[in-house]
Order: sequence, then structure tokens, then C-alpha cells
Amino acid sequence: MSGTSSPAGATAPAPGSSLSAARRRRELTEAVGGLTTDVLVVGLGATGAGAALDAAARGLSVVAVDAHDLAFGTSRWSSKLIHGGLRYLASGQFDVAHESAVERGVLMERTAPHLVRAQPFVLALTPMVTRGQASLAWAGLRAGDALRLAARTSRATLPAPRRLSAVETAHLAPSVRADGLRGGLLSWDGRVSDDARLVTALARTAAARGARILTRVRVLELTGTGARVRDELTGEEGEIKARAVINASGVWAGDLVDGIRIRPSRGTHLVLRGDLLGPLPAGLHIPIPGENNRFVLVLPQGDGRVYVGLTDEPVDGEIPDVPEVPETDIGFLLDVLGSALAVRVGREDVVGAFAGLRPLLDTTGADSGAPARTSDISRRHAVLTSPDGVITVVGGKLTTYRRMAQDAVDKAVAARGLIAGPSTTASLPLVGAASPDRLGRLPAPARLGRRYGTEAPAVHALAAHDPRLAEPVLPGQPVTRAELVWAALHEGALDEADLLDRRTRIGLVPDDRAAALEVAREVLAETATTVG
Repeated sequence: MSGTSSPAGATAPAPGSSLSAARRRRELTEAVGGLTTDVLVVGLGATGAGAALDAAARGLSVVAVDAHDLAFGTSRWSSKLIHGGLRYLASGQFDVAHESAVERGVLMERTAPHLVRAQPFVLALTPMVTRGQASLAWAGLRAGDALRLAARTSRATLPAPRRLSAVETAHLAPSVRADGLRGGLLSWDGRVSDDARLVTALARTAAARGARILTRVRVLELTGTGARVRDELTGEEGEIKARAVINASGVWAGDLVDGIRIRPSRGTHLVLRGDLLGPLPAGLHIPIPGENNRFVLVLPQGDGRVYVGLTDEPVDGEIPDVPEVPETDIGFLLDVLGSALAVRVGREDVVGAFAGLRPLLDTTGADSGAPARTSDISRRHAVLTSPDGVITVVGGKLTTYRRMAQDAVDKAVAARGLIAGPSTTASLPLVGAASPDRLGRLPAPARLGRRYGTEAPAVHALAAHDPRLAEPVLPGQPVTRAELVWAALHEGALDEADLLDRRTRIGLVPDDRAAALEVAREVLAETATTVG
């Protein structure tokens, strides 16, 4: 695509960044049975897409594959928070805490300020929060602000925590019980507008640097020199040859490489309608009874929905493609909500739920006795090399995906003697990135700016050609037909699930998904003949 002007002052996508069905077909043909690529990346979640970008930005040739879609696995099921590492500081993991704070600042100030912004949270000091617990929480928030300072993130990006009066607390957290309320604590952290959109931006930025981004390509066999793969759309099999192979398949990493032991932890979120809790000027931290350093989060989404999470439960057995949400998790989260809110939230109010599996590295050993709780397992990431040379990156969290990717590519470059410079991704803006000031002046609705950045005017301008595209996909949801068209033409969406479950999040509510399905099919049919 060119960068020439289009209607309403919009600009076309960055050169080379558009992902489409046509490009996929062409590049898959080039990758299978073709020349040896420098780096093959398996998995297109945040870490895999980040590794593809890191390697491509160093001038290496890259093929990145996923058996499903961009952000199909854990990366779309996160808490949507870009954490500063406070929890890790409290547990003595100082290096993890500092790394997390640094990477939060990178996203908010350099690489993705259009997608990652400051989110206020209120911890209401209700009778269930003792004065000792309140003092401990305040000390933790002050320590978190020291982390911000050590990471050199500006005060303009993340304001300082402060104490709130009871009146201020009631204003920012009107759904909290007023009886016995003695004030609150206000803090700030990073939040991503949509974790799956972050992965899409990573993949498209990598594509603009020459990486071949191939979804629906399943790895059947993986070695240190490539992979045997199958096109899940046609059933055809072939081989991709590579000088270095990075396994970034998250909780499925052990399925491809022997000796990798993953101990998944399930994090569950509930989806509520926004009008149930009334106005939410800030998110809420609700203490979990009996826990000193764990909270349930109430996070307004700005799309008429609210997320409530999250759990931290070990998962045994076979890893599913899409984790199911057990009723026990739903009951737990509802019980915690009921301990603090004046509004009753019942099971019938839960319109959707989702769960993600954290790919924690099991380092306990088979004979180490009773296993630790998954909430206590370190979130440090690890880069491991198999006997035949496959480099696997596991552990970590969404916030630190960039550092994980950098470390994996560093290992690949060193192990295989590839000619490449140092990583540049700490200062490389993703597709759509711009300063908050520039984003605020875009000729497009602010909601689009928070999801598409500088491409928002181009998305908005689609409706100038066809007024139908300005219509919401379904009543009560802000997503328009234009956004589905954009996803099909430029973001690699191949089917209805890609459109509804990942490029937008309509599918998080089953009833909404069913209502939008026909529109998604219409958009795919209308764009099928458009050259991407």
C-alpha cells in the first residue's frame, strides 16, 4: 500500500504493513520450499510477534507462523493492564519489578502511546480494610512510584498516588458501599486499550520491516533448522528452512520441544454490562479477604462493558485451545465483589467470561514436594536452548513481551552466528503510534484514536465512500462496519472469529457475538475480491 492521501485527510496504512489473505497466500508459497530464512518464529502472541519484529528490525529475514490467528492464545486474555511491577516488588523480585516498570514506560512513552495509557485505580478504605492494611497498601503505592522514577517514566505519564477523602472516594467509586467509608487510595498504572490489538500492531510493524506473518500455519515437527508445517486452510504440507528457530508458543511450548515443563495458571475475568455498576470514573482495587497483596480488579472498558478479574489457579492436564471458565472462578469473583459493592451483582448479570493461561516455567522439579501456588511462582522469563538448537522463550507476562523477544533474538543471533545489530525495539514506534498531543488532534473520533492511533482517520474515512460503514455492528456496541472492513483489508482477519473475537472484542459476550455474526459474514464476502 502507498502512503498517499485519502478522504478526510486520512492516510493509507504504513507501506508494507497491511496483512491480508492475498499476502498470506503469496508469502506462504515463498516460505515453504523456498530459500532458508534467518529466523523462524513459532507463535504469534505478543512475545512471538515481538520476536518477529525484533529480528526484522535488525535486518534479518523472518518467517513467523501460528496455527490459529494473531493473539489467539494467552495474549488476548490478559487483564489489559501494563503493570509497573508493584506486586513483584512486594514479593522480593526486585529485578522483575524494575524490568516491568521499564517496559511499561517504553510502551507508554515511545512505542505504543496510542494503545497504552494511564489508568486510575481507587482502593476504597471500607471497614473490611484495616488501618494496618491501609498503611501497608499506601507504602506499596509509594514504592511503586519509586519504581516509576527508577524506570525514568515521567510524572506527566503516570501521576503520583495520593490519599482520598471519603467524599472524593465516593465520587470516583460510587458503587462502593458508603457505610463506614473512611477514604481511599488513588493510584495509576498502565492499561492497554486492547491486548489483541497490541499484538496486531506488533505483527503489522514486523510485516512493514519485511517479516512474513503467516496465520493458520501449524507446525507439525520442529527442529533447530526449521519446521514441517501444514496450511490449515488447504491441508497442504511443506517445510520451512531456517538458520535459527524461536519457539514462542507460550503454554504450548512443551508440545513442540521436549524437556520444557510449563505450569499454567488460569486467570479468569467476568464481563458485565457497564450500566450495572453505574459511572466508573476509575477502576477499583477490591482486596481479596485473607490475602495481603492480592486484589480483584474492576476495569471499565469504555465500550459499555466492565471486566472483573482475576483469579490465579493452577491448571492440570491437556492444554485447551480456548480455556473454559469454571463456575468456581465465577463464584469467587462475585463473592469478592459482594464484599465491597453496594450494588448486588448476581450470576445472571455475568454476560460473558474469559480465561487465559499464564505460561509459567515449572522449575520445582518432580521430587520437590508440595508444589507452590501458581500465584507464588516467579514471573521471570527464561530463554532455553534444546539439544538440537531450538530456542524457547517462556514465562514472563504481557508487559515484558518486548524484553522477552529481545532476549530470544539475542540468543538466536549469538548461537547461530547471524549478522545482526543490537535490538532497536525499545525506541521503535508501532504502527499508529504518535504523541498524545498529535493523537488528540486527529480528525477522527477519540475512541478510534485509542484503538488505531494515526490510522484512525483512515478507518473513519471508509464511511465517506459508503455510509453503511458508519453504522454500529450491533446496537449498544460502538464498533462500526468500517472497523470490520479495515480488519479484513489490512489486519489479516480471515474469518468471522478473527473479526469478532480478536480484531474487535464483540465476541466476549456470546449474545453480542451471535447478533453480529451475519454482519461479519457480509463484510468478509464484500472484501473477498479486494486486493490486499
